[in-house]
Amino acid sequence: MRDTDVTLAVIGAGLRGIGYARHARSTGLARVVAVAEPDEERRTRFAAEHGIPAENVFADWRELLDRDRLADGAIISTQDRMHVGPAVRAAELGYHLLLEKPMAPTEEEAARIAAAAERHGVLLAVCHVMRYTPYTRALKELLDEGRIGEVMNIQHLEQVGWWHQAHSFVRGSWSREDESASMLLAKACHDLDWMIYIKGALPERVSSFGNLVHFRPEKRPAGAAQNCLDCRVESTCPYSARRIYLDCLGDPVKEWWPLSAVTDDHTESGVLTALRNGPYGRCVYDAGNDVVDSQVVDMEFGDGTTASFTMTAFAALEHRKTRIFGTHGAIEGDGVRLRVHDFLTDTYSTIVTDTGPDASAAEGHGGGDEMLLEAFVEAVGSGDPTPIRSTGSGSLDTHRVVWAAETARRTRTVTTLAPSDSSGSEKKTQ
Repeated sequence: MRDTDVTLAVIGAGLRGIGYARHARSTGLARVVAVAEPDEERRTRFAAEHGIPAENVFADWRELLDRDRLADGAIISTQDRMHVGPAVRAAELGYHLLLEKPMAPTEEEAARIAAAAERHGVLLAVCHVMRYTPYTRALKELLDEGRIGEVMNIQHLEQVGWWHQAHSFVRGSWSREDESASMLLAKACHDLDWMIYIKGALPERVSSFGNLVHFRPEKRPAGAAQNCLDCRVESTCPYSARRIYLDCLGDPVKEWWPLSAVTDDHTESGVLTALRNGPYGRCVYDAGNDVVDSQVVDMEFGDGTTASFTMTAFAALEHRKTRIFGTHGAIEGDGVRLRVHDFLTDTYSTIVTDTGPDASAAEGHGGGDEMLLEAFVEAVGSGDPTPIRSTGSGSLDTHRVVWAAETARRTRTVTTLAPSDSSGSEKKTQ
């Protein structure tokens, strides 16, 4: 650990805020000097871990931001629908912003955040952590060097994971659009942002198809109960809450996530009590969820090239898989390794990056979480925004592609995106 002059305030001490704060503390990159968190137990534990004085511990973000600026940067890691208030106010006070994705559920709110950061001259780093992994860096270098010529087509797959879908998007906090956001925005804004970063351009036309197909009441097996603990067919169900969460016990990584989202009592009785009394024991076919479980997005760029994205719940939770086809070669990647085909020599080579093998939040998304935090702190400390790999306006633009795709999906049309200008992107359908 090393001493640092960079200080941080954390607004929302959930799993994301805790993870960033712990990396800052364990590496000595920055000191966490203030926290706002409504949950008393979580707030008290967080403050004790980081040695935060009582006068800098707040139950509400408004109390923290009613004070003069307490830190150099603010980590905004509240729930998605609670980003705009603290982000805009923190920018007004001069805090540099590390903002959890998505920026906000609506374009108007996200634009307010980006405008506030620009108006007050503060850094805005949206947590598009996929941009920061060694894998992405290696892939981007290959493309920028022209290793496969002009990129003609990108195919990208996100395997959400059958149990992750059940945990977060059926039973959990992101299960309903009216309480969080669409699946594409809440989960896969990472992916569209990453594809656009890899391509180096925004698309001009977008189409999308997707539905909630499986996790519906009519798919409920005969004999299934409303709670997994009462269910006669639980032992044959891959989405059994009993199995998913009891299997976390004894594994420090899984106890951190997903289990800590369910209960802080990491004992068998603690888990069973949480499943009985909370949302995570609900039958996945009767959970009141409405976000999609499968979706595809197709994009066409101004140069006529294309890209396609597939998101599915029905797979293992693994790194994203990508195929990139160019005029002089092709690249196939699995999030860790890149297999490069050179058309001129008709030979293959493999590049193994040092991206971590685990793609989940429990392991920091293959190192992306840690590298993002490090880039943000470096930028704050130096005053040089270069380490941050996306501007506020750039992140807003890639979010606009997500909203365009959702418009296309809902209206069964192709959405055309006009170039961004100071008044925002205009969109029309055809």
